[in-house]
Amino acid sequence: MARVLLVVPTGHGAGLTSTCLGLVRALDARGVAVGFHKPLAQPSRMTEPDRSVALVRLTTALDPAEPIAAARVVERLSRGEVDDLMEEVVAAAEKVLAAHDVVVVEGLAPSADQVFSGRVNQALATALDADVLLVGSAGLLGAEPGAPERIAEDMAVTAGTYRTGEALRVIGGVVSRWPVPDDPETAVSRVSALRGALEHHDIPLVGVVPYRGELTWPRVRDLVHDLGPALDMEVLTHGDQSRRIKEVVVAAQAVPGMLPLLREGRLILVPGDRHDVVMAACLAALNGSRLAGLLLTAGVGMDPRVAELTAAAAATGLPILRSDRSTYATATAVNRLDPEVPADDAERALALTTTVADALDPGWLAGLPTAAHTPRLSPAAFRRRLTTLAAERVQRIVLPEGTEPRTVQAAAICAQRGIARPVLLAHPDEVAAVAAGLGIVLPDGVEVLDPASLVDRYVDVLVEARKHKGMQPDVARDSLADPIWLGTTMLQAGDVDGLVAGAVHTTAATVRPALQVIRTRPGARLVSSVFFMCLPDDVVIYGDCAVNPDPGAEDLADIALQSAASARAFGIEPRVAMISFSTGSSGAGSSVDKVAEATRIAREREPDLIIDGPLQYDAAAVASVAASKAPDSPVAGRATVFVFPDLNTGNTTYKAVQRNAGVISVGPMLQGLAKPVNDLSRGALVDDIVYTIALTAIQASRG
Repeated sequence: MARVLLVVPTGHGAGLTSTCLGLVRALDARGVAVGFHKPLAQPSRMTEPDRSVALVRLTTALDPAEPIAAARVVERLSRGEVDDLMEEVVAAAEKVLAAHDVVVVEGLAPSADQVFSGRVNQALATALDADVLLVGSAGLLGAEPGAPERIAEDMAVTAGTYRTGEALRVIGGVVSRWPVPDDPETAVSRVSALRGALEHHDIPLVGVVPYRGELTWPRVRDLVHDLGPALDMEVLTHGDQSRRIKEVVVAAQAVPGMLPLLREGRLILVPGDRHDVVMAACLAALNGSRLAGLLLTAGVGMDPRVAELTAAAAATGLPILRSDRSTYATATAVNRLDPEVPADDAERALALTTTVADALDPGWLAGLPTAAHTPRLSPAAFRRRLTTLAAERVQRIVLPEGTEPRTVQAAAICAQRGIARPVLLAHPDEVAAVAAGLGIVLPDGVEVLDPASLVDRYVDVLVEARKHKGMQPDVARDSLADPIWLGTTMLQAGDVDGLVAGAVHTTAATVRPALQVIRTRPGARLVSSVFFMCLPDDVVIYGDCAVNPDPGAEDLADIALQSAASARAFGIEPRVAMISFSTGSSGAGSSVDKVAEATRIAREREPDLIIDGPLQYDAAAVASVAASKAPDSPVAGRATVFVFPDLNTGNTTYKAVQRNAGVISVGPMLQGLAKPVNDLSRGALVDDIVYTIALTAIQASRG
């Protein structure tokens, strides 16, 4: 039976949903089969879709059921039918409780017009036999003297309402929006005081979630959605409405006074007839300042002549809006924008979820699953393992696409988190301009090297590596003008530990220099690739889906052994399925024979490896199919490594699974090279690049 953890707030704005999301993520990252359930919709949102359920679907692989509708909750409670309502709750929870080891249940938050949330949460705790986790917000109080004691007293009052006989149901407390002072010693002492104050009331401190301003930044589209009708807002230029509003600036000064305020992430509010400020903002956008947007007030749009002059600024992605209300009324409404994360804001939701998950006590989390719990490698656990393993021995990873914005962001993240020491190949001034446009400051751990200053240093290295092909110094110098060739030669020289590229280059442009300069490691017949496929409940490996068009039996066996070794390196027990259109001897033909022969060769070369084939994909992946098609197979129904017979099959399968099943894939990771080089998809997200850098760093650290 699942352990039920009911999360309830101690007051308004406690961060109830974000705590639930963080708890689910933290448990999932530990390999716990965790579920989420919200029994009752929030009565204050009678007509809106449930935001908590939507955010769980957005940030996890879970698909929780919709809560009991708010109108029904209010109707039941107004009639005093609490017991009947709880019967519905228990019935609705049966499925999720049966399928998971731990289930996080979100209680009701208090609101100004609903006073029964506390009573209902107590009924939920009893009906579901739940342990209770309290969530309170430090808010502005957190920085004041005596704040730990007052926060603890508030939690103790709420805790006293959750009892089973003489025993408290409360097993811990989380404090959100905790202000973090700059002085580390002060920060530690304040948390220690908070812990002591809570322990005085027998409430363990489970987590202190730091306040981070960037987690409150809405997008321009949120402004348009939430305030558009109230302000009679018109979108004059759509632009990039995913831009974050970090600060609102009301333009009251003349242009010279406004210039220092025209910075990345700022929403400029100005009457539409202040043409001087409008043009200054547009010029700033043209010069690379990524303003959040321009909001014209007082019902005045741009003069057509000004609009014509500023059209180029709009083309940079600058959103331009118009409000019919006065500047004061518009500014007041913008500053009162709903601070909760919208149901479609994946970036902000994931950042908030990660912040909460990282703040939770690992020892407390470890005690939540029951003794019968069997750990698994979930996608979150795999990604966490990547960053943890990479951080054990920090490697120097060269990024030849040094001015590509996603790459610059990924380099900053990797340096901040200690995943790697990134080396950006680009002129420092160009990188600084890109970083400024993104609104980030590159940490000290990011190196920026001008390629033009490095070429002469590596001419001899490249000539030596390609002397068997007659490489001459002048040809080497021309080749080194390409940053990928330069980065590969730096890797060959041992000045960096790995290379990641491909965000703006083809796979061939990334891999060809490695094949010609780095070449294969001893014992490897060829270079191949694997993708780590993050399925909803597990992580499996697909190989080869990116490099070898039609490998023979010997090559296919080598791909299988390389892929098994990659699985071990990343904590996945290799059970290798050699995929074909036929299972066992049910089919015939040269392609089936090739797979059977490759399986035989791989077994001879590594007798202890769990490998079987030919297997159809469904027989390899689905236990019920395996029971009928391959009942005696040690792999069928439980494969963790899928080796495809050719590139056509592998690439098609990986893309079909990735796109149609909504699966995140990490890779391709190249294997068989003497030193690690990895390719990116040109559609890679920043997180994709971060995890590819982590993969590369782990390969480098393990030789």
